[in-house]
Amino acid sequence: MTARAYLDWNASAPLRPQAREAMLAALEVTGNPSSVHAEGRAARAIVERARAQVAELAGCAPAEVVFTSGATEAAQVLPRLARGGWVAVDPLAHECLWAHRGGGDGAPGVYAMPLAEGETGLLRGLPSRDEEGLWQTEAGSTPRLVVDAVQAVGRIPFDFARSGAQAAILSAHKLGGPRGVGALILREGVDIDSLAPGGGQELGRRSGTENVAGIAGFGAAAAAAAADMAAGLWEEVAALRDEMEAALMAAAPEAVIIGRDAPRLPNTTAIAVAGWKGETQVMQMDLAGFAISAGSACSSGKVRESRVLGALGLAPELARSAIRISIGPATPREAVMGFVAAWERHLRKHRARAA
Repeated sequence: MTARAYLDWNASAPLRPQAREAMLAALEVTGNPSSVHAEGRAARAIVERARAQVAELAGCAPAEVVFTSGATEAAQVLPRLARGGWVAVDPLAHECLWAHRGGGDGAPGVYAMPLAEGETGLLRGLPSRDEEGLWQTEAGSTPRLVVDAVQAVGRIPFDFARSGAQAAILSAHKLGGPRGVGALILREGVDIDSLAPGGGQELGRRSGTENVAGIAGFGAAAAAAAADMAAGLWEEVAALRDEMEAALMAAAPEAVIIGRDAPRLPNTTAIAVAGWKGETQVMQMDLAGFAISAGSACSSGKVRESRVLGALGLAPELARSAIRISIGPATPREAVMGFVAAWERHLRKHRARAA
């Protein structure tokens, strides 16, 4: 059987060997990180090392990093920051933010937005601030901003300290860490009710014994991701992505690459051929040995149009035909070009059936 090619990094990046090694080492440590004895201190040291590694990647202070079970839990900061106001959410936001959207009279108490949209890779610029420090958003002026940095961190530069945002959310598995661990970055001086009331871990901001092994993997992945960026590996990924897109468009001049001329993540292609359903393409490519998607992993498998593609103004038929290919530094060129060849073969069959 031909080896499979994984081209769905925006859903979940492959686990980095550095993360696996750190997790295995952490699993050998017995103590609870809240315990004061030597075993507990050893576990605490693992957590704090990872906290510093994540902070270095995100451009924040270690004390601003709150470990969570993932970005969805971290997004629960939104109603806590609204402070009696309502939660406004960018139309291109991930479902974990969209679930908290509200409405009401007056200005919102908090605005949430992605730095990079995961289905298309489109980048979103931060809103401006007025002389009073209020964020000027399409929903109105608001004193607080939460940024979803899940798809961006580790692929493009992000400096939380300079962003001015009150909070950001991260997920380990998008940058090669384990699934089931993430972080809320909460600016110093911003207080919230605990995401999970209980024993008061994470300085009272998220109770529950820390997932030491998962956090260790997160930290190691963050350090490795920072090294990749410093080495210019994502520029190489962008060049391979562009080569793939040129080949796809040569095979299908009628295709639309969504956001091709706009700022995007270096690894993401969203392409649509009207009338050729995205779900059909995903199944065909899967059988051919290529893992791609027809949208975010949180909505894949659900027979409904993409909310995000609709917000971008795509016609329903085109939105239903969109697929996403997302790659990374470990993706070999032969896998990408093999995908192009397989996609072109199935495109010819689609054209023959439609004739």
